[in-house]
Amino acid sequence: MALLSILQYPDPRLKLVAKPVSEFDAALQSFCDDMLETMYKSNGIGLAATQVNVQQRIFTLDISTTLKQPKCIINPKILDRIGTIVWEEGCLSFPGVYAKVTRSAALTLEYYNIQGTPQILQADGLLAICIQHELDHLDGITFFDHLSSLKKRMLRNKLEKLRERAT
Repeated sequence: MALLSILQYPDPRLKLVAKPVSEFDAALQSFCDDMLETMYKSNGIGLAATQVNVQQRIFTLDISTTLKQPKCIINPKILDRIGTIVWEEGCLSFPGVYAKVTRSAALTLEYYNIQGTPQILQADGLLAICIQHELDHLDGITFFDHLSSLKKRMLRNKLEKLRERAT
């Protein structure tokens, strides 16, 4: 397994739209393993392939407290959404920045597992939030795009200050 490099905002590659996966093979398994390792090492609960500059419709997630319930979600599609919820989100492509985002409170997701078998998942709470956040990445959307102009400006300033301190 290998650690992958995570793109940081404002990298324009974060705006690219991913293409569907067509080959379910050993290379895909290896890539999903690398994504999970990268996600865990970065203290994330989700990671989209587009965040590591691979334009395929794949994301990994693990919202368990034990970090023992990894999922690799391939070619996801939301079939149904229910209600709304406001949740404070962070993002590995926006390190150190958090903002409240309005999302669907629950959803039904259709996707393929690593073997290429179709799956249906009912999700609510944090799992639903994580799925929507990562699926947005696959469509070239970041949580930043859900914010008002004022909030975007404030978070850009915060990101700049955090980057200045890191150098």
